[in-house]
This record gives sequence, C-alpha cells and structure tokens, in this order.
Amino acid sequence: MEDSKPDYRPVVGIALASLILCGLFFPLFITGLAQLIFPYQANGQIVQLNGRPVGSVLISQQFTSPLFFHGRNESDPTTASASGVDPDIPLDQALAQVPRISNATGIPEEAIRSIVLQHVEGTLWIFGAPYVNVLRLNLALIAAYPSVYNPIPS
Repeated sequence: MEDSKPDYRPVVGIALASLILCGLFFPLFITGLAQLIFPYQANGQIVQLNGRPVGSVLISQQFTSPLFFHGRNESDPTTASASGVDPDIPLDQALAQVPRISNATGIPEEAIRSIVLQHVEGTLWIFGAPYVNVLRLNLALIAAYPSVYNPIPS
C-alpha cells in the first residue's frame, strides 16, 4: 500500500485566488466606481471655504471661539458621542449656545435662532431627536454675516 500525501495545491490555489479577487480587485473596483459616481461622498464630504478645505461634515470639528457653535459637550453624559467625533449636536444644545454667540458677535439672538432652525436635520417620523451639523451651522453663520466673520478668527 502506498503512502498517500494530502494534496493541498487546490486549497492553496483557491485561497490565493480568493484573496486576490476579494482583497484586491473588488475593493479597487468599488473604490473606482464610488469615485466616478459619488466623488464628494467617496472623498469624505470635505467642505471648502474660499477654496480651502475646512473640515468634513462627517467628523466633529473643534471650534473653540465664542463666535461659533461648539460640538457636543463631552462632560454631559446624556448627549456625549460614543466615539467623540460625532459632527452633530441635538437641537436643544444648539439653541442653548445662541445667547453666547449673540453676545460675542452682536448678531441678534432671533437671527441666529432662525439660522439654527433652518439647518435642523430630520429624523425619521417620530424616531430620534432633531439635530444640527455644527460645521454646516458655522458655515451658514459665516455666509450670513461675512462682516462679523471676516477675517475668520482662529
């Protein structure tokens, strides 16, 4: 009787072919397709201001100036983001910042409140609380009041 050794060549061949197909060609194909069809989204939804990238609407930005809306208050456990990079804040948290921004800029509270309410992002019917994107909100302030925000403070 002859000693038969297991032949691993077909298994190794299938594993390598799967690795190349699923690990290289498929991701490259999907990335190329996304770049063609949805370039803004595929590149991270980078927002430009005066031709300069200023941030992404997908990731929290660190605004520290009293002239701008700030991101989530991480010391408040009821609204804290699990990852710390949530770009949105609850509507009530945005409205609570209106007096501070009004005092710092001289813009009437009602005008700032109106900008906030124009930028409320929806929820699905009754599920979830209304929220606003901090970067979009701050860019709307800059656009609405260029004399206050020119030059833009750091």
